[in-house]
Amino acid sequence: MSGPLAGKHVAVLLGGLSSEREVSLVSGRECADALERLGARVSRVDAGRDLAQVLARLKPDVCFNALHGAWGEDGCVQGVLETLGLPYTHSGVLASALAMDKAKSKAVLSAAGVPVPGGGLYDRMAVAADHVMAPPYVVKPNAEGSSVGVFIVHDGANRPPQDIASPSWTFGDQVMVEPFIRGFELAVGVMNGKAMTVTEIVPVSGFYDYEAKYSDGGSKHVVPARIPTQVFEKALYLSERAHVALGCSGVSRSDLRYDDVNDILVLLEVNTQPGMTPTSLVPEQAASKGVSFDQLVLWITENAYARGDAGGIAHSAETPGQFAS
Repeated sequence: MSGPLAGKHVAVLLGGLSSEREVSLVSGRECADALERLGARVSRVDAGRDLAQVLARLKPDVCFNALHGAWGEDGCVQGVLETLGLPYTHSGVLASALAMDKAKSKAVLSAAGVPVPGGGLYDRMAVAADHVMAPPYVVKPNAEGSSVGVFIVHDGANRPPQDIASPSWTFGDQVMVEPFIRGFELAVGVMNGKAMTVTEIVPVSGFYDYEAKYSDGGSKHVVPARIPTQVFEKALYLSERAHVALGCSGVSRSDLRYDDVNDILVLLEVNTQPGMTPTSLVPEQAASKGVSFDQLVLWITENAYARGDAGGIAHSAETPGQFAS
């Protein structure tokens, strides 16, 4: 087969063990199809506890990590790949672990001068028993993505969310509680340290939850975002700064909120392995800059080959011209 990746064997890691498994299956499928179009020999690997044995048998040239959530995105799988000596896409062990832990990443970002919401970690039973701060506020797991387990407690709410006290709650005994920032939901993709653009997300339901993110018609994406120029530029700058502060590699995505009434812009979190589904934000931003999905997948894959010896940071492939500084 011809193509820029002809002769290369790429293992696409998908599925996995987290609550974001279904999203990962779609991301992995889309990326695997693109890699085949690019000429690569692709092995689709539904990542389980036997991942090290499977990869040792397959001996791929590079791993495309399309996993989302705990274990696949928090440094654990990255550690397995480092041990096996296999190049892999996206961020290394430390950046992945830091970004997944909301409390620790907020501390790092704040120290780097990136404004973040206040709040902190609380015992989930205490949060369910009474308001730990005045509404409106947000309750979320400390180490989950895709808005899994997120609750907004609105003004006038009589009681906190009771689901977090349920025996079926599987997201840890401590939860992040932070003030709710009204206004615009924003996202910025960062590629090789350079911000792409700002997307404004308008959820149909009024809340950008799991369904709004991944269901057809669940949200409307406005590219570029309809915000003042100075706020737009600041969102780009803060996202680039966050990418560097956490030590991210390849592609990341920052999620921000902009309160236009009080002119407050805060960065909520950094996703080190952004979704690569048909409704995902980073591929959409790349397309707005003239970079096709296949070109994006190619760059991410080639970038993985240049993993350095210190910290697993990739710096090889040139950023497509549309994103070059």
